[in-house]
Amino acid sequence: MKIITWNVNGIRAALGKQALEWAFEQSPDALCLQEVKARPEQLTPEQSALLKLPFVWNAAERAGYSGVTTFYGNPPDEIVTGIGDPEFDVEGRVLQTRWGNLRLFNIYFPNGQRGHERVDYKLRFYARLLELCNSLHSKGEMIVITGDFNTAHMPIDLKNPKANEKTSGFMPEEREWVQNFLEAGFADAYRRLHPDRVQYTWWTYRLNARARGIGWRLDYFLVSESLMPKVRDVIVHEGVTGSDHCPVELDFAE
Repeated sequence: MKIITWNVNGIRAALGKQALEWAFEQSPDALCLQEVKARPEQLTPEQSALLKLPFVWNAAERAGYSGVTTFYGNPPDEIVTGIGDPEFDVEGRVLQTRWGNLRLFNIYFPNGQRGHERVDYKLRFYARLLELCNSLHSKGEMIVITGDFNTAHMPIDLKNPKANEKTSGFMPEEREWVQNFLEAGFADAYRRLHPDRVQYTWWTYRLNARARGIGWRLDYFLVSESLMPKVRDVIVHEGVTGSDHCPVELDFAE
């Protein structure tokens, strides 16, 4: 099974750049896009024709903001929009799709860059999600959480950790919540397989950061420990352009 995640920073812009052609050519079983910034009815007929798989969509109430879309090959047994909390669900950040006892979360985690209030909001989001996942694990479900976490977990996950200790995305309280997931039955699949590899998935558009290798690893696959033995690889497609993020791929046995 192949799952690809990609923060496209605007699906209409990505379609205009033909960026999604690469993703559909990979024949993923699921393609999870974040920060789509649109509703499906806002796409032109020409843009809609470029979407090569069935999809589910969760748009924010606020126009042009946030939003996630999951494309799939086989129809899911269950589709859930959001995480059951109006505080977070109005921002269109979560889609859940379930096949049998495998549940896939496609998530655009909140960004804390707009002040302390948004950092608090981000941490509450992490807490609510973990509460939900603990409940699902107790029912025997296997879980894959993917998307833009807006947090780099460890110093290896960004180019300049020392300079960013007080920057949202690498603050201790944000990093602690990623660790909480790892201590609650999840594995960071990429880091488990590649403990010493340095790769990034996001680069600011400023200062030619991508060409200079100044980036952050913000896009993750957290998988239930029970699923980890089936994971074959996690591939960071850093050469694929079209957004300030690059796509990341999870391959695991059926």
